This record gives sequence, structure tokens and C-alpha cells, in this order.
Amino acid sequence: MKDRFDLLVFDWDGTLFDSVGWIVECLQLAASDCGLPVPSDMEARSVIGLGLKEAMEVLFPEYPAEMALRLAGCYRRYYSSKVIGADGLFAGVLDMLTELKQRGYRLAVATGKTRSGLNHALALTGTERLFDSTRCADETVSKPNPEMLLQLMSELGIDESRTLMVGDSLHDLRMARNAGVAAVGVGCGANDLAQLMELSPLLCIERTTDLLRFLN
Repeated sequence: MKDRFDLLVFDWDGTLFDSVGWIVECLQLAASDCGLPVPSDMEARSVIGLGLKEAMEVLFPEYPAEMALRLAGCYRRYYSSKVIGADGLFAGVLDMLTELKQRGYRLAVATGKTRSGLNHALALTGTERLFDSTRCADETVSKPNPEMLLQLMSELGIDESRTLMVGDSLHDLRMARNAGVAAVGVGCGANDLAQLMELSPLLCIERTTDLLRFLN
């Protein structure tokens, strides 16, 4: 894959940041607090990568929008109660991003997080300086709609043939496919490698940092 791509777009949760277990726990706690059926670990993991509103609608489709908003607010309170920092990044991610930046790649994030949530995470992990642009679900359209990728490519002036999406969820890979962009699935987050391989990505890797040796 050397010299094939100019823009590398990363998902955040489960791809760069080790937060899937915490997200699952917060979704379950929010459901319990609201008196709703508590989703299983598998059910909770299945919505990671979606915007929060869309995730709540998938988990609890039979409840009115008002309940989805209440759930979302409760989830945010739980999620924000945990102090995060650079140690929350997967091992080697900070060095990987730094090396990719030094090699001349343009780097971006496309995430289901809110803008305020991503800005907070970037600042506390010291990674904000490494990304040329970012997109969040609450300022455009949730995955698997391709709009986040389309906006990033347009802003940075890079064609889809020179763009690679790196993500841990089926939603990431479907977004890439809908945008006509190649994708790499990583098995350290929401979906395992067997599930990711069903969507025929360009490559599946155990850890996001394994990407380095394929870009050499």
C-alpha cells in the first residue's frame, strides 16, 4: 500500500482510543437509570460508531424521541465522569500518528462523537495538532452515510482513490464503501475481525498500529 494514499481518516473510539468497554458500560447504565431494558454487551457494541441519537434509536426503536433524548443525556453524564488522557490511547497510537504525519500523510478523524466530545478528547490526549481536519456526527450525518468522508475529502482536496478509512466497526467500513473509499478494519474495537472481513475491506489488522508496516 506504499504511496497509494495521501489522506488517512481514522475513527476515534475503538480505533485510536480504547473506550469501547466504557461506552458499553455507560449505555447500559443509562438504560437502567431510565427504566429501560439493559442492552447486552453485543447489542451495545453494535451501535458504537453511530451518532448518539442514532444509537439510541437503534437500541430502543419502540420508545418516543423524548426518551431517546433523556437516554442520550444520561449517557453523556456517565461517559464524561471518567477522566481521560493520552494513556487512554491504544499503545503506540501517538507514535504512529506522529510518524505518519512526518511521512507527509494528511490525517483526519471521522467519528460518531459530538464536536464537543471530540474536541475534549483531542485536547486531553495531545493529538489535536496531528490532524488536518475532523468531522463529527452532530455536525453532519451519522455513519454509514458517506457525508463525513465526502466533506473531509472536499475540504482537503484529496480524491477518493487517494483516501483510506481506518475503523473498528461495520459502520466505518460501510461509510467507506458508500463514499467509494478503500478501508482497513481493525479488530481492537466494536467488531471482531471475522465480522469486519464480511465487508471485504482492503485489509484487516489486529491493532491500528499494525497499519504502519503496510504503509512502508
